[in-house]
Amino acid sequence: MKLNTKQRKKSIEGFKKIYGKDVLLDQMYQIFSKGKLALDAFLLDLGRTMAETIMYIDREEIAGPDYSPISPDIKKWASQKGSVYIGDQKLNVDHPRLRGPEGEIVLKSYQKLKESGAFSEELLGQILRGVSGRKYSETVVEAANAFGVSASSISNHIVEITSKKLKEFKERDLTDFKPFAIFIDTIHRGGEAFMVALGIDTGGRKQVLGFWEGATENHEICGELLGDLESRGLKLFKEIIWVTDGGKGIIKSLKERYGKKLIHQRCSIHKDRNIQRHLAKRYRKTAHNKFRTALEQTKYLDAKKMLLEFEQWLRSINESAADSLLEAIEEILTLHRLKVPALLRKTLYSTNPIESMFATVRDCERNIKRYRGSKMSQRWLAAVCLHCEKTFRTIKGFESIPTVIKTIEAEQSDENKLKLAA
Repeated sequence: MKLNTKQRKKSIEGFKKIYGKDVLLDQMYQIFSKGKLALDAFLLDLGRTMAETIMYIDREEIAGPDYSPISPDIKKWASQKGSVYIGDQKLNVDHPRLRGPEGEIVLKSYQKLKESGAFSEELLGQILRGVSGRKYSETVVEAANAFGVSASSISNHIVEITSKKLKEFKERDLTDFKPFAIFIDTIHRGGEAFMVALGIDTGGRKQVLGFWEGATENHEICGELLGDLESRGLKLFKEIIWVTDGGKGIIKSLKERYGKKLIHQRCSIHKDRNIQRHLAKRYRKTAHNKFRTALEQTKYLDAKKMLLEFEQWLRSINESAADSLLEAIEEILTLHRLKVPALLRKTLYSTNPIESMFATVRDCERNIKRYRGSKMSQRWLAAVCLHCEKTFRTIKGFESIPTVIKTIEAEQSDENKLKLAA
């Protein structure tokens, strides 16, 4: 007989000894007749048994077996009613006790199982993964009530853990983050504007750097955001590539800081949409194709030539659309000018990385019907941002980042030489 088969048979015998064969048969009948509800109840009961077993083993390790105690001063002292967390559920258990010379000895296993922090983390994770308000009530609140945990207690857990997330996020040290590119964009939640900065470091790893709350997107809010990042140790310098959707407030704040030295990539997707809004429907597909074809060119001069030809075509149809393109051509072609390879350019040519994160924010918060003040808005945004970071991957084409940095440094050096010569 195979070893694993023997082990399974031993496990089955162990279950029978714990529960009794008749009890197990009854549980099987309940599961067959009532389905998952009965299975969940059985698993919780099994979890309770497992927790109690762990605590009794812990007590045995400290005091020793009855026939050979480790110390005469340590006495086993019956058991007492208590509660522990198994996953996201609070369960009533009988926990064993120990007495020493100085009184009660608390079992470390019992202390660990009583920690609500892990429960709060798991509960928050469930909600961020999209448990709806109705399912939340069915799967968490009602189950918790069955074990003596009120709905208000559940809410308190959520407030507690999201408050910790906000503190962790806002006090996070950024000294070791070496920025290569920073995306800045704004998300509107609960009638307020939250300006968010998402960074890519020199190794191609993404991190949410911070956010700042304001009534609208303006250059003062952007300035406050940048100041907050610097106060937490982030080094901001002129060689960073800034990617924005073209919002005037953000650009004004960056230009006040860096002036002509600003390396700014305008989001090409936003500009494409903006141009198409000026045009009649019959022209939009052609305009989109011309714009995308120009940006697919590898060389800066080729891309610029095609965009200028596109601008002339637009001018014959709609002067405003042509003006919209013309005012942003150089900022649209920043990556081409820096000779950024195509694979890396796919990540940097638009604000898609931060827009994708905003989509996750909206998805995770879709069951919030009303934000009860700024503190709640900030707690949830911080929690979701940290949740998003768990899914971040190293960007494609990150191997080219050192080469691009050298190109930027060379360009900045040439500008300084020209100034000195003048």
